[in-house]
Amino acid sequence: MWSRLAGRSFAALRGLAFTGSLLAAAGSTQGFAAEQTLRIGYQKYGALLLLKESGALEAALRDQGVSVTWREFPGGPQLLEALNVGAIDFGTTGEAPPIFAQAAGAPLVYVGVDPAAPRSEAILVPKDSPIRTVAELKGHKVALNKGSNVHYLLVRALEEAGLTYGDIQPVYLAPADARAAFERGAVDAWAIWDPYYAAAVAGTQAKVLADGQRPDGGILVPNHEFYLATRSFNDQRHAVLDTLFTALKAVEADARGRPADSARRLSPAVGIPVPILETAFARMGYGVEPLTPDVVAEQQRIADTFYKLHLIPKPIAIGDALPGNHS
Repeated sequence: MWSRLAGRSFAALRGLAFTGSLLAAAGSTQGFAAEQTLRIGYQKYGALLLLKESGALEAALRDQGVSVTWREFPGGPQLLEALNVGAIDFGTTGEAPPIFAQAAGAPLVYVGVDPAAPRSEAILVPKDSPIRTVAELKGHKVALNKGSNVHYLLVRALEEAGLTYGDIQPVYLAPADARAAFERGAVDAWAIWDPYYAAAVAGTQAKVLADGQRPDGGILVPNHEFYLATRSFNDQRHAVLDTLFTALKAVEADARGRPADSARRLSPAVGIPVPILETAFARMGYGVEPLTPDVVAEQQRIADTFYKLHLIPKPIAIGDALPGNHS
């Protein structure tokens, strides 16, 4: 069972009810326990998308009397805003969004993580751009989704190039708007993740200045994918969470090493061409597990970096957002 597996890594789970304001924002008066509906937020890529299209979770939860609803989001920050107001119970994002959300007081808990996928995000420039290195971004406009996983990639890439975040002009745009700005030349570069990254390269022949993996094979940023829940869902719905992760692990095991199969199966549903999805799935990390101390430490380094850059308003402790710990 997932809760027992996670329990070996974390303290025992404790209960915490939704506040009245969160329940009102979610349009409910009694929360998950009364509704018996698991509300999942997902993005147009990743293991949750594979799980959604498989139908395996719905089948597994049927005997528990639990239905599943799915809501798509353009990025992690938007997904976690929905989690913050109680509109969803569970979702997945990259590294940066939960840090911004925790700093804003969101009642989130890290409940799982996929392996690092450093090549799944990149900083792009147009195919005819004179910019050849990250160092040449100084003074230029760079589009990114504020608080997304690529926010940290950009910060680290600039540091490696001897620049600071203040040396560029960040332009905060969601992926669709960023793509439009990138194509019309309104920004000079774009920090973006898969599958938007794969689609931009395929559609515009954009050049990659840097991704999460250094040219020598080392890791610039790990780019983990985290699974997050509201604290009340995590504390109160152990059986549902166990079932969810059992189904997710099975789907990931089936998809690992078979990006072409996953792409062909999902392309019609998500409206993304097979070659683009295949590229994205080939760069993905597979194998959800509870967070390890090393992953927590890396996430804390990211949080500390964002605070030093005044990107979040206060220092946070990632440990406060682990199961069993109440900040």
